[in-house]
Amino acid sequence: MRVALIQMAPSADRSANILQAQRLVSEAVKAEKPDLVVLPEIWSCLGGAVAIKQASAELLPAPGDTGGVLYEALRAMAREHNIWVHGGSIGELCGPDTGGKLANTSLVFNPRGEECGRYRKIHLFDVVTPNGDGYRESDNYVPGETIEVVDIDDVPTGLAICYDLRFAELFLALRAANVEMIILPAAFTQQTGEAHWDILVRARAIEAQAWVIACGTTGWHVDGQGNQRQTYGHSMIVSPWGEVVLQLGSEEGWGVADLDMDEVRQVRQRMPVQANRRLI
Repeated sequence: MRVALIQMAPSADRSANILQAQRLVSEAVKAEKPDLVVLPEIWSCLGGAVAIKQASAELLPAPGDTGGVLYEALRAMAREHNIWVHGGSIGELCGPDTGGKLANTSLVFNPRGEECGRYRKIHLFDVVTPNGDGYRESDNYVPGETIEVVDIDDVPTGLAICYDLRFAELFLALRAANVEMIILPAAFTQQTGEAHWDILVRARAIEAQAWVIACGTTGWHVDGQGNQRQTYGHSMIVSPWGEVVLQLGSEEGWGVADLDMDEVRQVRQRMPVQANRRLI
């Protein structure tokens, strides 16, 4: 499978972000003809006040029905280019029972533009980083409740988002579901990215014995309090043996790698970790 990572530098301007995503996807498809493209976390609206986040989010339709601007933009990418599209994540309107909060939701479309997977981020980023910056994702988002596995071109694929990367139990649950590939869109902060991004992505690939596709945002944006925030970029693809086969830098752009799914079977046969597991 040939996979393209679409590393974006999004802002709070949804229309500009859609144009940026369309341009980068078109460039990658024209140059390298990938089977699958992957966008980063919350690329549709990064930063901005609560009202902007709300206005940039949308209700998601039942599969097969017509959706909003973002939903249809992702569907159109899949159809136009005849590719699988993992739509990173977008803000999902969840209704009045959540107090007006959103979900941070990934969508997967097949080359016919049919929705094949939907995942809500389980672990919300409520932390203070070592430099004192505070983040409270739960102020604006509700957590998901369930893992999601989707077949992408006959490859069982687990879905996760950003902060989920720090929770090994999620990845072990996906391994127990026998996934061969895990896709993780992200918007890692510059500080946490420098410290932990490479280590965590490689660790999850090694312990799950699966391909891990981790696609991040990059660049600067302004949060709802007017603070300048920087995300890390360095999107990467790691093999089931923990080898980094593709890594981008800190610039907006894209990169492509070929994934050999036989490597999953080979690694698992040589080192049957799942069969040897004693603790749950």
